Amino acid sequence: MAMPLLPQTVSARAGATLPTLVEETSPRPFHGLMRRIEILTLCPNRPGDIVETARRVPALPIFEEAVAAFARGAQIPTERGLVAVEDLLPGDRVKTVDRGFRTLLWRGATTLVAGVEGQTPEMGRLTRISADALGIARPMHDLVLGPMAQLVRHGAAIERLTGHRAAALPARDLIDGMGVAELTPPSAVAVYHLGFERHERLLANGVEIASYHPCPTRLARLAPEQRGLFLSCFPHLERIEDFGPPALPRVRLAELDMVA
Repeated sequence: MAMPLLPQTVSARAGATLPTLVEETSPRPFHGLMRRIEILTLCPNRPGDIVETARRVPALPIFEEAVAAFARGAQIPTERGLVAVEDLLPGDRVKTVDRGFRTLLWRGATTLVAGVEGQTPEMGRLTRISADALGIARPMHDLVLGPMAQLVRHGAAIERLTGHRAAALPARDLIDGMGVAELTPPSAVAVYHLGFERHERLLANGVEIASYHPCPTRLARLAPEQRGLFLSCFPHLERIEDFGPPALPRVRLAELDMVA
């Protein structure tokens, strides 16, 4: 069954659009719940231009983790100052924790709705981290994250468990009902994620968050017939291997508690 895709090419920070219609045929249609995601990426053939694309993808974690890290209003430091995540565009120079300013290549987004039949319950919920809940000015003011956000954590337990000084931990693992609370939005909300040339460590409201990089375990389990659709969500990449290696191991809070 042909799936309509609607890419547009737009000049960065300009209103001109050049709409095109492309159809892509899937050899094995997915019969479960589908999710619409919206993608902005730098045009590889026309520097400075941005390609806007929409995809319908299976509502599976490997796809959802690519678009569900930041809720609207998360403040990201850039060369032009703090910018809300929803206002970032590919081509913006974003400040990273340890590698200076890096060019944003990709921004993915989707809409979350609570209580949708067939979706995992977490995909209808947000995580709010109250000001100073993780330390002084961490965050500087309340930070609302999507269900797939990965915090960057440090500490002796992480080093003992992974051999690395830092690791990525699901923000949801820290929910305690006090400084870190789960929210169920009463209406649809937009969530976002950000991609760079390599796996980066970013700041959102002063809290370290990992940029998008596919979970190796989920990627390994991706059905062969879905790999092409997955890669098509990242027009700036030619191969899945172009994501490069993850910069941070992934851990769970329960694992850290065992070695603390």
